[in-house]
Amino acid sequence: MPKILIIEDEAAIRRVLIKILSEENETYQVEEAQDGLVGIEKIKKEDYDLVLCDIKMPKMDGIEVLEAVKKVKPETPVVMISGHGDLDTAVNTMRLGAFDYISKPPDLNRLLNTVRIALDRKELVVENKMLKKKVSKNYEMVGESDGVSRIKDMIDKVAPTDARVLITGPNGTGKELVAHWLHQKSERSKGPMIEVNCAAIPSELIESELFGHVKGAFTSAAKDRAGKFEAANGGTIFLDEIGDMSLSAQAKVLRALQESRIQRVGSDKDIKVNVRVVAATNKNLKKEIEEGKFREDLYHRLAVILIEVPALNDRRNDIPLLINYFAEKISKEQGTAKKSFSDKAVKLLQNYDWTGNIRELRNVVERLIILGEKEVSESDVKAFASK
Repeated sequence: MPKILIIEDEAAIRRVLIKILSEENETYQVEEAQDGLVGIEKIKKEDYDLVLCDIKMPKMDGIEVLEAVKKVKPETPVVMISGHGDLDTAVNTMRLGAFDYISKPPDLNRLLNTVRIALDRKELVVENKMLKKKVSKNYEMVGESDGVSRIKDMIDKVAPTDARVLITGPNGTGKELVAHWLHQKSERSKGPMIEVNCAAIPSELIESELFGHVKGAFTSAAKDRAGKFEAANGGTIFLDEIGDMSLSAQAKVLRALQESRIQRVGSDKDIKVNVRVVAATNKNLKKEIEEGKFREDLYHRLAVILIEVPALNDRRNDIPLLINYFAEKISKEQGTAKKSFSDKAVKLLQNYDWTGNIRELRNVVERLIILGEKEVSESDVKAFASK
């Protein structure tokens, strides 16, 4: 049930607002405060979905209330109520963070429409915040080893810039986690994060996937279609396994980086894009350059910042933390109680040769949790190792 607080020193206006809101929607829970001081005390103690606040009040005016709300509950939308002579002041409140303003006496339709939009916007803000938390947890980077600490420090320095980043490392080490952290900690975090697995897309389709196509560009092009670069406009595009990209697609990516423009397949029209490019590969691109499989000029465009993700065998001290993290995550996913691992079981896993890196460790932890007893023992791990 949406909770609305009305802060208004005129009792008659309060009664009118309460009557309008209560008659329009019986699910609204409406409370009132006779001045700004009382209103702020209520806001500190309660979570409101919307605040309607008069501008000119004794003790504490609406501007001061707005500034206080933005400090203690920044996500709460505030709609200012002003007299006809206060429009300049009301407009100024918008610059200070007010959601909207309504003139006295309040127009019924304008008031109800503003309230509905403000409540919908609050709900979206909360949903987006929860989604971001969920995404952040899905891409959490676990570890305290020197290698992981260096990566985290590098991300903190590089993320706020628009510098292009090339992430290298073996398969399964978590290169995509680095890419997501770079995006989430950047100024582009409110924009899209578009992932493209260059190895999973056939070479004849990669250009259409990245840059889009126009109707009739090829046999199956039944209509115009935007590509991943256009979808990532204002955000980040993550080109995973870029070492598997065809030379012709590499040339177009190079042009996109140089000119911030792309062309859809079958079109000669330029489309301007504002995209940060983060790329990753498990290949030695310098060797690929020597063999003529990768463009050197594209490499230098991409590798403004190089981040190398170490193999799990090179960060064995992180394995106990990773086991605990995966055990907790897997138990939540399956809706079961978290299983512990004995010290000897953890020690055995630390000494295992992890050719599949973190991806392999997660699969092994899941298997041991499903097949093991309440506590995963040394014998459970030995049984796994013998298979």
